[in-house]
Amino acid sequence: MEFPANYRDLTASEIAIMKAADCRCDEWNRVKVAEGFDPSHCINVTFSGDIRLGKFSRMFTDESGVSTRSGISNAHLHNCRIGSDVLIGNIGDYIANYIIENDVVIKNCGKIHTQKLSSFGNGTEVAVLNETGGRAVKIWDRLSAHEAYVCALYRHRVRAVSRIEEMVREYSDSVASDTGTIGRNTKILNCRDIRNVRFGPCARVDGATRLNEGSVNSCQDDPVFIGPGVIMDHFIVCSGSVITDSTLVDKCFIGQGCVLGKHYSAENSLFFANCAGFHGEACSIFAGPYTVTHHKSTLLIAGIFSFMNAGSGSNQSNHMYKLGPIHQGIMERGSKTTSDSYVLWPARIGPFTLIMGRHYQNVDTSSLPFSYLIERDDETILVPGVNLRSVGTIRDAQKWPRRDRRKDPRLIDQVNFNLLSPYTIRKMFEGRDLLRKLKSVAGAVSSSYAYNNMLIKGTALETGIEMYQMGINKFLGNSLIKRLENMEFRSDRELQERLKPEGCPGDGEWVDLAGLIAPLNVVDRLLDDIESGKTGTLGAIAAEFRKMHENYYNWEWTWACSRLEQELGRPGGSFTAADVVNMVEKWKESVTGLDRMLYEDARKEFNLSSRTGFGIDGDEEIKKLDFEQVRGDFESNGVVYAIQEHIIRKSALGDELIRRMKAISQ
Repeated sequence: MEFPANYRDLTASEIAIMKAADCRCDEWNRVKVAEGFDPSHCINVTFSGDIRLGKFSRMFTDESGVSTRSGISNAHLHNCRIGSDVLIGNIGDYIANYIIENDVVIKNCGKIHTQKLSSFGNGTEVAVLNETGGRAVKIWDRLSAHEAYVCALYRHRVRAVSRIEEMVREYSDSVASDTGTIGRNTKILNCRDIRNVRFGPCARVDGATRLNEGSVNSCQDDPVFIGPGVIMDHFIVCSGSVITDSTLVDKCFIGQGCVLGKHYSAENSLFFANCAGFHGEACSIFAGPYTVTHHKSTLLIAGIFSFMNAGSGSNQSNHMYKLGPIHQGIMERGSKTTSDSYVLWPARIGPFTLIMGRHYQNVDTSSLPFSYLIERDDETILVPGVNLRSVGTIRDAQKWPRRDRRKDPRLIDQVNFNLLSPYTIRKMFEGRDLLRKLKSVAGAVSSSYAYNNMLIKGTALETGIEMYQMGINKFLGNSLIKRLENMEFRSDRELQERLKPEGCPGDGEWVDLAGLIAPLNVVDRLLDDIESGKTGTLGAIAAEFRKMHENYYNWEWTWACSRLEQELGRPGGSFTAADVVNMVEKWKESVTGLDRMLYEDARKEFNLSSRTGFGIDGDEEIKKLDFEQVRGDFESNGVVYAIQEHIIRKSALGDELIRRMKAISQ
């Protein structure tokens, strides 16, 4: 913020003009003004402490077209530095210990003040996942989901977590001040009590009841809005977020592009990029990117979620009335809960799993992704892999990138939207092999199989093996085609050179760091560097996470190549054009097979039963016409059209690579 280099004392005539306008001050010598200051712009103002005033020449016009000139009226200012072209009016109590930058509007507020030394929410401990504090995360202005994931869930890396916490303490100390800041072009209207809050530029706060100990990290590219009735204590809100409609927040970090509203209540929780919460309640949750809950009576508690949609009345329990609320739940990316679902923690739910009904046993489906978890006669039934053929899963994966609300050029969270990745495909390998083992142990003719407090029907087991194999073939084929695209090869030797990984990391296990998908060995190396001091700042840690995200596709091939070797039963250095053709044929069969399943799943939305409730006062023809006017016809539906186009495009892509490979063989 640029304030004038020099301020001058008020002249005797300026003081007289201000006194005539009912302005008061016991020590006028402590009021300094910029050149160009016009005393007529101050009416009924009490000044105390050290005051700096800019010049006032701008006219403000509100949304209704009403214009008001800049200046200060009906207010008490104590120890404040006021920029130029600021409008302050009707302050019921006072504004104390604040730097107010240029072009700020503050009207009809009660009290805005900084008391003693504050870090403005930085350094607040958030008791995420475990209400007793065993996984508490210290928040700061640019906390990423990935850093928070490490701090909350990598407690076994004691020195690394301790070092990150020390960095956050150092940062919090560096921003601590006994003076708050209200950034330029910010508007604060109709608010009751604001204490120890720092505002970035272009924020808008209208009608908040209480804001206490926090930072509103707004920016010009992506302003923050805080609306009526909001009460927030010990918080940080990042750019592009909206908190409104009497939302209650206590000890929370709210990341970029989040929306909390309609009486939502959240405490001791972390919300990262593009989360949305309405009506319900969050307690000690780690809401990774795109965690969404819309409904009343929905409680998310003591769990980690991402790319998740909670159905109405979803609930979990995090204690067994013995040692207190110490249990936690893990719902891996893409999971959903239906209405009135319930899960007893501790539990771990694999990626892209749909939970239906109430589950009173502690379950672990982490090795069986893309499943249905269903309650039937008080038993938990697992249907493995079936969500791979759900059109809803594909629709979700397509909509997430389109619903990225972040406009800030400096993105905090590195979000990988890929449905199929080394992270999910590794679990498909585990799931396929697990189901095969269950079948071999229990016998091929068994009607059901018991696994981790769940039952898997025999037919579902067979289908699960088939679905996982199709998913594996699709991913490996995608990686292979991507590696070989737009290249001509004259020999198998040239082909083998291209297929050889380029010394990149990526082999072994991959993890999902709340939106960022990366090899575990790369993550471990970063933690080693943090422990040794080689990576010694929060900015350097963030840079490493960005580097992981940027290198995803290079590292993916290293992993995919080793899995291709496993599937084809030979080392990559001996792959031939015939091997590539074989894999691409499997890929084509799997891709088109899955697409046809998605096509048939989408058709269910257009069958006769789906028309129930349409054409309310007519016959079947009227029902059909009413349905088509509202929902459209099947073939012209956007998702259906995309599936058909995908089949054509992918088939052509596979045929083109096969042609190039056969040219080598000839």
